[in-house]
Amino acid sequence: MEQQVVKIINRSKHPLPSYSTLLSAGMDIRANLEEPIVLKPLQRVLVPTGLYMGLPAGFEAQIRPRSGLALKQGITVLNSPGTIDADYRGEIGVILVNLSDKEFVINDGERICQMVVARHCRVEWAEVEMLDDTERGAGGFGHTGVQ
Repeated sequence: MEQQVVKIINRSKHPLPSYSTLLSAGMDIRANLEEPIVLKPLQRVLVPTGLYMGLPAGFEAQIRPRSGLALKQGITVLNSPGTIDADYRGEIGVILVNLSDKEFVINDGERICQMVVARHCRVEWAEVEMLDDTERGAGGFGHTGVQ
């Protein structure tokens, strides 16, 4: 399994993000709060983490919801997946939204999302008049039918 060294500053009161299991793709990120945040139904909030990263060129970090929070509490990452670019040096903030009908309290140190670091490439456009044909063609949403 490939590994990449990423520089990080931890100004939170919590340990660095880490993988929960050997084959985990995402690392849990924790809220870094002075006091709890009450998130009302349909309310959104930017949650600080106290983390600052220096990703290498050609990498991004994606902020994704935690499945347990989404399923059990209706809490998700609003701009999912949120993208952290390699040239961003500010504090990582997570935009959470409460899609449930109940208030949710975010406490200091609570695991609020997961982060996946991944390679990406930049594209160079080649403008053409036609595209190669494929089996799918222009079939869009629901083109394979209901099974």
